[in-house]
Amino acid sequence: MPDLRPFQFLVGVRGIVDRGTLIAGAHTAEAVGYSGITIHDHLTAQMAPIPVLTAVAMATERLRLYPFVFNNDLRHPAVLAQELATLDRLSDGRVVVGIGAGWNEIEYRTTGIPFDPPGRRIDRMEEAIAILRGLFGDGPVSFAGRSYTIEAMEGHPKPAQRPHPPFLIGGTRERLLRLAAREADIVGIDLRQDRESLLDAFPERMDVRVGWIRESAGPRFDALDLNVIRLLGGLTITDAPLTAAAEVARRYESATGLVIPPTDILESPNSLIGTVPDLVAKLRATRERWGINSYLVGWMNEPELADFAPVVEQLAGT
Repeated sequence: MPDLRPFQFLVGVRGIVDRGTLIAGAHTAEAVGYSGITIHDHLTAQMAPIPVLTAVAMATERLRLYPFVFNNDLRHPAVLAQELATLDRLSDGRVVVGIGAGWNEIEYRTTGIPFDPPGRRIDRMEEAIAILRGLFGDGPVSFAGRSYTIEAMEGHPKPAQRPHPPFLIGGTRERLLRLAAREADIVGIDLRQDRESLLDAFPERMDVRVGWIRESAGPRFDALDLNVIRLLGGLTITDAPLTAAAEVARRYESATGLVIPPTDILESPNSLIGTVPDLVAKLRATRERWGINSYLVGWMNEPELADFAPVVEQLAGT
């Protein structure tokens, strides 16, 4: 049996925070044993990813820096390559290249950026990934694609991590998960929470989705980190997990019409509901079955994070 990948737990920054809150949250996360800090990339009421991750890098020594994830359509890959390589140098090699094809249509509409069909956006992201890898590497890069053209360009600076920082690519549907399996070092297994997609959160569908990743990754599957991006019902440390799961099930039934037994909520690889010993055992079992070893646990401003700290302390890096 292949060695299991060590556990990684991430905490996210959301909304608009002041400097003191950001730095205090990063210090706490590092002290507890979290692996990294994440931030989404949206033109909504939140702070911009690169400055936030730079501030975290300057205030910490070990936390990895996860954009979760950059919308490829908001930046030319040559610009993004320079920004990420610079941050990787300034952080002594802690950057993760999180990149996605974009999905939030309202951001496209309000900025006047064409919201192309999903396949077109994914094609454009694939071209961007090739350019990023090239510019992170040695020597000039030329690229002629449908969306981007690069002519004998040398990327400067070069990232500290060689040959390049790890790539994180996530998604919900088969094409993106297969692409991530081929191109990424970290595969983000996302969850849409509409009626049709919600079933992805349960074991039978997770078997299918991880099967796509395993098949497309081939021999490199055992070297991949598999990340759960989105929780079912949120982080809940409780001595009454069935009661908490029943409330989550009621909310989903109200929103989607799906009737989900509370026991199914607790068994979902996307849920973190239970006591500390419950969750330690569950996370080990989830990794054993699917290879899932990485979780975006919650947000800096959530009080539940303090209750989850014993889980991180027991499992992180093991």
